[in-house]
Amino acid sequence: MSRTLHLNVFIHGRGHHEAAWRHPRGTTASLTDISYYERIAVLAEQGKFDSVFFADHLTVGKDIGHSARGGLEPLTTLAALARATENIGLIATASSTYTEPYNLARQFASLDHISNGRVGWNIVTSWLKGAAANFGDTGQIDHDERYRRAFEYLDVVTKLWDSWADDARVDDPASGIYVDLERVRPIEHDGHYYHVKGALNIPRSPQGRPVLVQAGSSEAGRQFAATYAEAVFTAHLEKATAVQFRTDLRQRAKAVGRDPERLLVLPGLSPAIGSTEAEAQRLWTELNELTVPEVGLAHLSARFGGADLSHLSLDERLSPDDLPDPATVQGAQSRAELIRDLVARERPTLRALLHKLAGGRGHYITAGTPEQIADVVEDWFRDGAADGFNVMPPILPAVLEDFVEQVVPELQRRGLFRREYTARTLRGHYGLPRPESRFFGSSRTSEERVAV
Repeated sequence: MSRTLHLNVFIHGRGHHEAAWRHPRGTTASLTDISYYERIAVLAEQGKFDSVFFADHLTVGKDIGHSARGGLEPLTTLAALARATENIGLIATASSTYTEPYNLARQFASLDHISNGRVGWNIVTSWLKGAAANFGDTGQIDHDERYRRAFEYLDVVTKLWDSWADDARVDDPASGIYVDLERVRPIEHDGHYYHVKGALNIPRSPQGRPVLVQAGSSEAGRQFAATYAEAVFTAHLEKATAVQFRTDLRQRAKAVGRDPERLLVLPGLSPAIGSTEAEAQRLWTELNELTVPEVGLAHLSARFGGADLSHLSLDERLSPDDLPDPATVQGAQSRAELIRDLVARERPTLRALLHKLAGGRGHYITAGTPEQIADVVEDWFRDGAADGFNVMPPILPAVLEDFVEQVVPELQRRGLFRREYTARTLRGHYGLPRPESRFFGSSRTSEERVAV
């Protein structure tokens, strides 16, 4: 079976480097101006990307005083982008911990209809410590408990998406029948965490259900991904660990009865692109020189559950013991472990660590010519480290423009990436089948299933 390279663009503020907004190539566009996001989505569509992706946080970031953050809410943003684009997939993050299953199922089903089948849901359990207080909870729900809830949550929302048969909406004025009630059924879910009668109050969407995306890499996160995820966004600083992660995830998927080919692994890649490697590297240097150490320290603290790291000296080498044990962190354990492993391996100063995390937050960063960036992409793809990449431009939209104009054509010349869209839905871009309803099977014709 031939593999196809997949590319998403991760839209994050004015760029993924925390100092992007201060750089001469940075934009001054308002992060609450929808035309800014429309411009990026249209640019990515011109580059034939599979999708655009939005993360989300349910708190005010501690870095907001010195870093351009605080954009629009992702789901409403996707509704606007669905009307500004025609082909590109649209993925938004939403929390399984702080959103009612019925509301989320309605919102994503609506978005799939609005976009004609181009929507994906990035499932998160919300790791930031301050989120709980914004939703009336007295304390953060611990890591493993969040995932136990998430398993049941996914069971509920997928049942809701399946509660209408594809042919339930008859819409026949002559007979007076709009919906065949025999083809709509309540889900009657009575579980440990959730009690939902259903059915959903919107017909089944073009994709049957949105593409399910996930980004956790802890033990619980991997098992959750193996059970439900169709695409996994992940962070790796080395190709070797990325190979191990993808291999492990595919083995877990097979163990739970899934086809491993239907689980795509897409590591983050933050590239600086120049006419020479030195020119590209200079961009990272310029950005790092514009950072405010307090911003990086706040990010690092958040990764370790809000630990107080203010006593650490910027220019002394770190040891792993300077950071909390990731197993004790109730936030994103996998990212905390990745950072601690980096410290153990490289023994950087705190300043050097903050610079390394300023652009990628634990994702792979690189600098080079378009050919060198394409070499990295091809190397990871062919060696089984990735099915594609979640591209994280350090400056938006400037470096995305570089990638679309210079790297994408190189990938196309190598026969790695599409020259035109061949499908109309996000499932089609990813090569994923349209799932049948667990209650009604599939009532679409074979022609309709192929078109999706």
